[in-house]
Amino acid sequence: MGRTTLNVRPIPGASVGGRSRGRDRRLALITGGMLVALTACGGGAGSGSDGKAGADKGATAAAESKQSEAVVTIAPKTGAKGVDTSGALKVTAAKGKLTEVTVKDTRGRKIDGAISADGAGWTPATHLAASTAYQVHAVAKDSAGRTAAEDSTFTTLSPQNTFIGNFTPEDGSTVGVGMPFSVNFTRGITKPDDVEKAIRITTVPAVEVEGHWFGNDRLDFRPEKYWKAGTKVTVEMNLDGVEGRKGVYGKQSKTVSFTIGRDQVSVVDAKKHTMKVTQGGKVVRTIPVTTGKPGYATWNGQMVMSEKFTVTRMNGDTVGYDGEYDIKDVPHAIRLTNSGTFVHGNYWGGDAFGNYNASHGCIGLRDVRGGYDSSVAAAWFFNHSMVGDVVVVKNSTDPTVDPSNGLNGWNIPWAEWKK
Repeated sequence: MGRTTLNVRPIPGASVGGRSRGRDRRLALITGGMLVALTACGGGAGSGSDGKAGADKGATAAAESKQSEAVVTIAPKTGAKGVDTSGALKVTAAKGKLTEVTVKDTRGRKIDGAISADGAGWTPATHLAASTAYQVHAVAKDSAGRTAAEDSTFTTLSPQNTFIGNFTPEDGSTVGVGMPFSVNFTRGITKPDDVEKAIRITTVPAVEVEGHWFGNDRLDFRPEKYWKAGTKVTVEMNLDGVEGRKGVYGKQSKTVSFTIGRDQVSVVDAKKHTMKVTQGGKVVRTIPVTTGKPGYATWNGQMVMSEKFTVTRMNGDTVGYDGEYDIKDVPHAIRLTNSGTFVHGNYWGGDAFGNYNASHGCIGLRDVRGGYDSSVAAAWFFNHSMVGDVVVVKNSTDPTVDPSNGLNGWNIPWAEWKK
């Protein structure tokens, strides 16, 4: 028989097989410690894949926290003062591409611009206003998609020398089909492209409108042909901050709107001594007239009405005809040129109307002194005309009127006008 092993449960406080209670306690502690150690090791061994995932997450977090390689540069630097209104503002990105550029003044008005195709730079679409604080915020991304941002705040220069543009027609007016938008500047302009770019014209219905310079202080805008009746014209004059000539900046920011009225064009035949008034292309009245006599012939060409006077004084001294006439009460006068050509009422012309030319260059229509009779031809024409209507003179012995003499740019061919 083999030996039989008896399991003897020790009695607390007693000795078994000669072993003391203290030694048993030490054995129990050692055994327990081994179990704890085995459990801890076993747990690590059993979760090998989870440990790898944790390491990967740590690496990703480290990558994400790495600073973007993109570098954004804004010129001028923050805090700059007296910054030029053109050419000074530049935003660039290195080791990355621009994704956002916002430029606005302290009133929230934004400056439009465009990011280049390669994302390396941003260019403003227009000049900046003078004496204005601007805020710039720019963002770029590197090849890993990490963003970098830069901000700048600066103030533009305050010019000592300025200019504005005096314009016609007035805001809110209704004018004839020949009316250009004409601007006379208070200073001669030596940077015409920059000034012209700052004047934007939109129309409803849409039509191409181009500007043309007369000298260095006048700029007129018109379409190729007369405006269509009912056209709505809006002009944005964003001249504030434009350097028109060295050290001279615009100080004007204004929006002007006007409407084109009905279509009226009147054709004067200096040989037949008649004027045919057309509306919408149809003759509504033929009026006997007298034009400039030999030596004082009326200009040929297209002339636009620029002013109307119920009564005015005409003195030959003011136009180089010294002492030849001085009529203090000329009725129903409408200006056609700056040099003094009018279509007006005439109460002293006798039987000249429709028969022969007797004036000093104006177009005369029968009238009465004081202009009180609304039934006479001059009164009718005056009451049916508006600033911007066109009068065309043909068959005169004089040359075509100088296009700059009044609002008469229609005498310039379209191809030449656009140059």
